[in-house]
Amino acid sequence: MKKEIILKVNGEEREVAVEPRQTLLEILRNDMGLTGTKEGCGNGNCGTCTVLLDGKAVSSCLILAIEVEGQEITTIEGLAKAGEIHLLQKAFIEEGAIQCGFCSPGMILTAKAFLDVNPHPTEAEARQAISGNLCRCTGYDKIVRAILKVGAN
Repeated sequence: MKKEIILKVNGEEREVAVEPRQTLLEILRNDMGLTGTKEGCGNGNCGTCTVLLDGKAVSSCLILAIEVEGQEITTIEGLAKAGEIHLLQKAFIEEGAIQCGFCSPGMILTAKAFLDVNPHPTEAEARQAISGNLCRCTGYDKIVRAILKVGAN
């Protein structure tokens, strides 16, 4: 049986009918059309489905949508403001940290949550921060350079 709830996604309140077993990932992608959030492993081990929940990086495949009513959810689509992509997105592009792009949304959101609490990280801290996000294309060096570039500003 579906229940109507209001989710605050990317600064906008949206009413959605959810089944108690539906994950936040399913609702974001299938019901809201926010396909920047990707499904990778489905069990919280790859970081691909990362979104920000009240500013904290979380795996949306592990969270039931019904549990997050009233909390602020930010997806990769919500980082752009007034038509301008976020500084992290620019850095990822400039440093060549986006190759296939599959892990990029989760990686960028993880990096944002990390930089929000540690704005001037060391390389080791940046590597540790993204250790839960898998990437098969870049080898992580370009991703770390992008994070450090934003941290230097």
